[in-house]
Amino acid sequence: MGMRQCAFCGKPIGAHVNQCPFCREMQPQMPKVRLSSTSSGGQQIRRGLLYMLLAGVIYYFAAGYAKPLAIPVAITPAVVNYLSPLLFLGGLGLTLYGLILKAKS
Repeated sequence: MGMRQCAFCGKPIGAHVNQCPFCREMQPQMPKVRLSSTSSGGQQIRRGLLYMLLAGVIYYFAAGYAKPLAIPVAITPAVVNYLSPLLFLGGLGLTLYGLILKAKS
C-alpha cells in the first residue's frame, strides 16, 4: 500500500484514506493525469527538428563550407552525399509524423 503526506498536518497516511486520522481534515482529491507521449506530437516535432538541424550542421562542416573552422580529419564523401541528407529526410518525416499526431488530438 502506498503512503502519502497529509496536506494539512504533514503526517504520513494511507494513499486510499480520504480523511486524516490525526487532524481529521478531509484530503483533497487529486485528479489522475495520464501523460501520454505518443498522443501529443510535440515531442516528435522537436526531435525531428533537432535531427534536421543536426543534419544541416554535419553537412556544413563535412562539405567544407566552414573554411576558417576546417575539420582536421578527412570525411568520406558518403557522409555528404548520402548520410546527412538521409538524416535530414528522417527528421523531416518525424516532424511530419508529429504534426499529424498533433492534428489528430
